[in-house]
Amino acid sequence: MWPEKKSDSFFASLAFKKIPSLAGIFIVALASLAIIFLVKKNTPPPFDIEVVSIEKPLQEADQEDLAEEEEEMYVYPPVPISMKKIKTQGCVADGILSSYGKDTDNSVDMINRSNCIYLHRALETWADAPNFEKASRIMERIQKPGLVYGMFIAEAIKINKNYPNDKDEDGNFDFRKMCRQGSENAWGEHTCKPELSSKEYRKYLTYITRRAMDLGIQSFLFGQIYYQDYEGPKKDRMKKVLEEMRAYAKEKKMQIIIGAQTGTIIDENYLRLFDYIEGGVGMGDDGFVEEGPCWSHLESCWALLWHDRYASRANNVLLHFDWSGLMFDDMSVFARMEKHKRTEVLKRLHEYFTSKNMGFLLPMMATINKDNDGCRGPKKRFYSASNEYTCQDEGTINAILSSQ
Repeated sequence: MWPEKKSDSFFASLAFKKIPSLAGIFIVALASLAIIFLVKKNTPPPFDIEVVSIEKPLQEADQEDLAEEEEEMYVYPPVPISMKKIKTQGCVADGILSSYGKDTDNSVDMINRSNCIYLHRALETWADAPNFEKASRIMERIQKPGLVYGMFIAEAIKINKNYPNDKDEDGNFDFRKMCRQGSENAWGEHTCKPELSSKEYRKYLTYITRRAMDLGIQSFLFGQIYYQDYEGPKKDRMKKVLEEMRAYAKEKKMQIIIGAQTGTIIDENYLRLFDYIEGGVGMGDDGFVEEGPCWSHLESCWALLWHDRYASRANNVLLHFDWSGLMFDDMSVFARMEKHKRTEVLKRLHEYFTSKNMGFLLPMMATINKDNDGCRGPKKRFYSASNEYTCQDEGTINAILSSQ
């Protein structure tokens, strides 16, 4: 028990002592005067009080702060997924939720005018972590019910950046711990190839895929999976990652699909882990694609995934004009064509691949070579189908999509 103060003992004794009434009144009055004197002595004079200048009433400020605290990110309501619609009415909108192309206003307007029902790679993570706050703000402006949004999980990360992990007491993710040994600077300075053998990378995947699902994103594409999961079926790490993603989607009562860029992998058990495999068409300057399993333009086998060698072992195949920023990639070749040629190629390839029950995703936004000298979007190194720029392919694309 804490010791009593002397003042406490004095006043307590008064309560129990028997004293004459007049004397008691005198003592109580004297004590009251003493208390008043002490209070006044310890109270600072009026001019010592600090006056705070404010521009608006406190009540108004408090209400505004409260509104900011209560504001939540926009969440897009997930929709039922139809693989048939994704194959026939899917579009590549690379990085629209990441502000790729530097004209987000125009990109949003273009998608709002479009007949796309699937936006492939809408949220990008190439050598960077996803910005879900930005993605939420852009999704809120896209007024197209029934859309399926896609997210790209890149085979490139940047090791010199921090990314907050609000689910862990340790704070930020450590990207250096995610790198495959010997892959430093693989995609440019301060980059590396992440690998599933890293516990930190698996934690990161769980975090970003769950946050994406919380936002309403339903399609997830792993880039060049043979880099991210080079041990493959030996360790079953990919299987566990996919099981965890699907379990979280089930918990949220939403459908998701998961794909991968699988290259030359032909292990059917592994390919069927994914809902779809994805790749480019390997188009030549004449606008035609080859028949073999590998694109002859490169010495190593750049797999043509519609070939029976791969397609027969997979659940679904999604194809598009591939881009790598090089002059001879699909998108750069396409952007150099005359408009009438681009129209003919889009119609022919879409009809050809969809007739084989494969998806051909039409290009709305994608990267091209900066010295390509063909049509382009808001930047020299970025293609846009928008009528606001030089390609003006959105009319052709919408006509193809509306016929499905």
